[in-house]
Formats: sequence, structure tokens, C-alpha cells
Amino acid sequence: MLNLERLRTLDALARHGSVSGAAAGLHVTTSAVSQQMSKLEREVGQQLLAKNGRGVRLTDAGRLLADHAARILSQVELAQSDLEAQRGQAVGELRISAFPSAARGLFPATLTALRTAHPGLRVRSEELEPEEGVACVIRGDLDLAVVLDWYNKPLPLPDGLAKESLLDDPADVALPEGHPLADRAEVDLEDFADEEWITWAEGEFCHEWLMYTLRSKGFEPRIAHRAVEHHTQLALVAAGLGVCVAPRLGREPTPRGVRTIPVRHRVRRHVYVVWRADADRRPSIRAAVQALKGAADGRE
Repeated sequence: MLNLERLRTLDALARHGSVSGAAAGLHVTTSAVSQQMSKLEREVGQQLLAKNGRGVRLTDAGRLLADHAARILSQVELAQSDLEAQRGQAVGELRISAFPSAARGLFPATLTALRTAHPGLRVRSEELEPEEGVACVIRGDLDLAVVLDWYNKPLPLPDGLAKESLLDDPADVALPEGHPLADRAEVDLEDFADEEWITWAEGEFCHEWLMYTLRSKGFEPRIAHRAVEHHTQLALVAAGLGVCVAPRLGREPTPRGVRTIPVRHRVRRHVYVVWRADADRRPSIRAAVQALKGAADGRE
């Protein structure tokens, strides 16, 4: 008989690509991963791991069994979902993430509603950027992730996910209140072709969107400063150090010295929640989605 926990360890190794990554994903030590794999190799009578430099790789037998393990674990997830659905109660543990401004704008109301309506449900939340949140849901490290598309740049989503729309989040341009365009009712992004821009960290989805969008307007943006948090970006704007795109979700309060002006051709983010399709029948998933939609509706 194959041991389910050892198959789960093999699946984590296949998904994460390293012993340390599998250990982090499973919240165990690296020695525990190695021990489980040694026991699994003895059970099947074949070598599943081979040394690869300082790390390891799956052998042909390891990849074959890992494919089966993924299907087996998916079936276990379905069985758990069916049992939870039959019981009809949102109980147990639920792990959820959101990108920072969505966590600030949606989580307080969402988590409060879940605690009130489902006292038997333990919710763990964290802030993660959209791509990382999606990866964690696919790996099974999270149950749900709140993510986003920009109006002209969708976030790539792998197969096997379900999704639910939460809200459309308009974004404005934030500029110092003494800026020559600060009294405008609307602006165009190309009005700021000669400005210094404040943006997100290199490689982040929102930064890549900004570069793509500004270049599509016919100019190469001059990036002066980078900050992960919108509030840090706005503080730099207040100091007169540049302009930035400022989505409205989770933005308040806006610092003194900053004007936010709508873009004439609407700039917006589409905010939605994703989860594994094989967990779709779990009452806790449905309860969390409904609580998130309630929090989003409460902002309109």
C-alpha cells in the first residue's frame, strides 16, 4: 500500500523542484522530506530521486509516480470536498491570500463576516502578489487567492482553477498638489511623458503592466523610484518626487499634498478570487467567496 503522506511529499518535490522548497510548502523540515522519500523508495523498490549537483532530481520512476500522486491527491481533495459538502458546514481551516491593497481594502470586512457566520472555520490570511498567490493555490499551499488583471493585460492563469469576479477598481494618476496639471478634472497618461515615475518593484506584475501601458502611449517612462506599497508611492508623490498610478482599492487615506485625478480613458484593475476547481464544492470555499463579494459590494 502506498502511503498518502509520502505521496504528498513526492508531489511537493515535483512541484517545488527541491527538497527545501518541498519542506517549505509542507511546513516541515528538510530532513523530514528526505526521510519520507527514503521510506517511499523502500516501499516501491525503486530509486525515485537522483543527485543533481547540490540538489536532487526525479528519476523516470519518480516522475511516473509523481504524475500518479498528483491525480491521487486531486481525488482525495474531491473526496474531502464531497464530505464537507454533505455535512453542509464551513468548518476546519481555510488559507487565503490577497495582493496588499486588496488585503487592506477587503480582508477586514471579509474575515469579520466569516468569523461571525462560521465560528467553526479557522481562517489564515497573508499578503502575496498575484502570481505568487496563484502558484500557491495550484500547489495546494493556499485555498484561495485574490488576484487581478489590468484592463489591457490579463494575468496568465493555469488550467484547473475556478474564479469569481469581485470588483472593477479604477486607477487615477497621483501627482503633487503644486503640479501644473493638478487642477485638471481628467488627464491622459501621455500628459506625463516628461515626468519622473514612481512604480512597483522590478518584475512585479503591476510594474510590467505600467511599462507596457506607458510604452504603448508612445514614450519610454523615466523611472525614478520603486516601492512595493501604494502608500509609500503616494508619500514619495507628496514629497514632489514624481507621479504614479494610484488604484482606489485600499488607497485611503490619501496623504496631504497629493492630488489624484481620473484618467480620461479609464484605467482599471479587475479584481477576482481563484481556487482549485477540485475544491469547488467545499462550503468553506463558497462561504469565503460570498464574504469577499460582500466586502467588495460594500465598497460601491
